[in-house]
Amino acid sequence: MTPNQVKGIITRAGKDTKIILLGDPQQIDKPFLDEKTNGLSYAAKFMKESPYCWQITLSADECERSELAMDAVQRL
Repeated sequence: MTPNQVKGIITRAGKDTKIILLGDPQQIDKPFLDEKTNGLSYAAKFMKESPYCWQITLSADECERSELAMDAVQRL
């Protein structure tokens, strides 16, 4: 998603709403975004110090992907 899309989702959250953004910032399907300019990275960067947000970052060896998927991530 784009930064505008993630902003649109988060800024419309109602009282007691929980939003979970889950993804791999390196897996980008849009030609005009990259791992630093996509919505997930944008939200992680700007919401980092918020008392309402928690972030968990997994390393590659903690991810539950098939060997094929991990090989493709590294090669493509």
